[in-house]
Amino acid sequence: MILDLVLAVVPAILAITLHEAAHGYAALALGDTTARDAGRLTLNPIAHIDRFGTIILPGFLLVTQLLLPPHRIFFMFGWAKPVPVAAYKFRDPRRGMALVATAGPLMNFFLAWIGALLMPMSDNPSMAQQLFGQFLIYFMLSNIVLGLFNLLPVPPLDGGRIAVGILPLPLARAWARLERAGILLVLLVVFILPRISGYDPVGQALNHVLPWAFRVIFWLAGKNIGGFDGNVI
Repeated sequence: MILDLVLAVVPAILAITLHEAAHGYAALALGDTTARDAGRLTLNPIAHIDRFGTIILPGFLLVTQLLLPPHRIFFMFGWAKPVPVAAYKFRDPRRGMALVATAGPLMNFFLAWIGALLMPMSDNPSMAQQLFGQFLIYFMLSNIVLGLFNLLPVPPLDGGRIAVGILPLPLARAWARLERAGILLVLLVVFILPRISGYDPVGQALNHVLPWAFRVIFWLAGKNIGGFDGNVI
């Protein structure tokens, strides 16, 4: 059980930390030093802790999975404290914010690709390499789920901020006003609705998309699996 905990939690922490660091470095590249000045351009997970997204929610998922049959950890999810960004420091604030938002999911997909590249190192039947293979699967899963989830077009998720950056200005302004209620909407759909109604739209969508996403990542890493031929449509 402790080993399952380590194999699930460590990849999730890495995925969340590097996701937020990517936002900060993207902002810095575009001329905004706010994240750097706030000490957020760091790989130290403590600097990125959000009370609910990093502690309470993952803790809830952890406890419920360990208490309910089959008493194993299959999935961990959460988020970190958002990196501060001063959009007015960008030459084009809307475009800059969209690029900064894009950097987080791109980092997660890049990390999942790295995991796929390393997978052959776990082919040996030794216990250590089997554990390394489990770690890589959790690592890829954490990054793919975090990347895909953040692309949902609902502010304050990255997908919502990307949408605000590319939509026509009147529609972008209206969409941006969803940010205050957006996180409540996400929590309602992702966590509350499934427990009240038994209907889990996000979970069902992930169940369909994740196998496809894994095949794409492995294909990009030069490893054709499951008959995937490179066609993504």
